[in-house]
Amino acid sequence: MRKLKLFVILLFLSFTIAAGISSCRSDEDEIIPPTETEVTPGEDGFVKGFFLLNEANMGSNKASLDYFDYESGKYFKNIYPIINPSVVKELGDVGNDIQIYGNKLYAVINVSGYVEVMNKITGKHENEIVVKNCRYITFNKGYAYISSYDSEVKITPDAPIGCVVKVDTTTMKEVGRCFVGYQPEQMVIRDNKLYVANSGGYRVPDYDNTISVIDLNTFTETKKITVAINLHSMTLDSSDNIYVSSRGDYKNIKSNTYILGKNDLVTKTLNQPCSQMTVCGDSIYMLSVEWNHITESNAVSYAIVDTKTQNVVSRNFITDGTDKKIKVPYGLAINPKTREIFVTDAKDYVSPGTLYCFTPQGKKKWEVTTGDIPAHIVFTQTRFENTNILKEN
Repeated sequence: MRKLKLFVILLFLSFTIAAGISSCRSDEDEIIPPTETEVTPGEDGFVKGFFLLNEANMGSNKASLDYFDYESGKYFKNIYPIINPSVVKELGDVGNDIQIYGNKLYAVINVSGYVEVMNKITGKHENEIVVKNCRYITFNKGYAYISSYDSEVKITPDAPIGCVVKVDTTTMKEVGRCFVGYQPEQMVIRDNKLYVANSGGYRVPDYDNTISVIDLNTFTETKKITVAINLHSMTLDSSDNIYVSSRGDYKNIKSNTYILGKNDLVTKTLNQPCSQMTVCGDSIYMLSVEWNHITESNAVSYAIVDTKTQNVVSRNFITDGTDKKIKVPYGLAINPKTREIFVTDAKDYVSPGTLYCFTPQGKKKWEVTTGDIPAHIVFTQTRFENTNILKEN
């Protein structure tokens, strides 16, 4: 039962713990120094490296940032505190998303209620954007759009609707706020419109089932599109079709993935569960860990969808048996140039996880220990300059 409880805590993320969790670590907490691990011979190509944001278990205030450098082939764990010694006690509670825009690195820290803004070349703190119960971030024409539950961390039938906060990336100031559905999650932009997946997770079992459409010219919600309950992940294919996942109700309604055509209608149901998805060329890779409260078991899949045919062409993109070692697959990313596949393992949610790198054919190249609950990866085309500082410590 302990394993089940740990899984549920992370699955529901910020709607299984009561409100009032501290958003920063105490002065007495030990700061874990960075570590360096050489995992592969050096490569120096189009992609210089990537940052990995570790969520860490809610309430632990141990969100952390790792970096992999392709040129040296070295993985640097927990880089933030040594680069930012004057920032009190690291990143905070639950790292929920990480993205690069311009010369800035943005880390969304969910329960702590802010977006950490760093220089993408040095990793140094530059600013922060305060957004209550923030979830995900995307960018367009000089603005950041941040989805927010806009409420305390609490399951309740009275949970309010969420919003999207618009921030000027020059001033880092909020310039607008648009209310959408209940507990909004990931977003995509198509035809100057922002599409927002509404989950309704705080209102379980009365989940939301809509996608909100926001006109970016007026920053107002123009309509809601009914899709399925408990929506979460979203991505665009090369033809501007929107893929959106439903997490179901973890009981009788299974997770599924839907395609929203350019006419804003659901054009296909893939009958493929999905926890995370990412696009690479004409393929969408999907990772699914589907827990069922009735059977008390997980159903795991690693699928590939051909976006030209809109069909699932593989149910397991890990081909060498390594998937049997992975306890709880959690994060997923594809190198856009080499097409290397990265999968993270959250293990038991309270101890360091593992990052696996696979060839495009699904054969393991290397693995490395990460922070707690490794979850979100963003690739950078500019090499990180502070690796010498990390090596010295």
